[in-house]
Amino acid sequence: MAEIPVQELKAERLQVPEDLVEVGHISGAYGIRGWVRIRPYSADAEALLTVRQWWLDKPAYHEVRVVEARWQGDEVVARFDGMADRNAAEALRGAVVRISRSAFPVLEENEYYWVDLIGLDAINKRGIHLGTVSNLIDNGAHPILQIQADLPDGRKKELLVPFVDRYVGEVDTDKRTIAVDWEMDY
Repeated sequence: MAEIPVQELKAERLQVPEDLVEVGHISGAYGIRGWVRIRPYSADAEALLTVRQWWLDKPAYHEVRVVEARWQGDEVVARFDGMADRNAAEALRGAVVRISRSAFPVLEENEYYWVDLIGLDAINKRGIHLGTVSNLIDNGAHPILQIQADLPDGRKKELLVPFVDRYVGEVDTDKRTIAVDWEMDY
């Protein structure tokens, strides 16, 4: 799905937050009273459950106010202000859900939102820059850092590092680094 540049949205006079984060997409309607089903992009969908202002990109880019949201199986179901029937909910199928990063709930010490880890430089115990965190994967047991490494010969390599205490040390979001007990040839 094509991203809508924030500059274009501002040109349309929408007051769009600069820090919107994709957190999921609408997978369809839920019931007959206008509820929607959201497939979260993270196993921890706390922001979807607590933040009441979402941005959707369908049918046109717009803000919605969430009246209720809760888990339903492995998806979140939500009801929006002003939407009362299944047809309206079904019309939003495929819409990307974005939330302002500043509205995310505050985390405890040593807890991180995945979006905050993407882009960090992975540095191993020997001080060698391994690459940049490009994504995270949830394998069911624990998250896994995907690190995009640049090899000396110019080739790219993907490193998969379990996000557990054994392999991940200090995360410094201010310095944009993450310490890992990993080597390029693992």
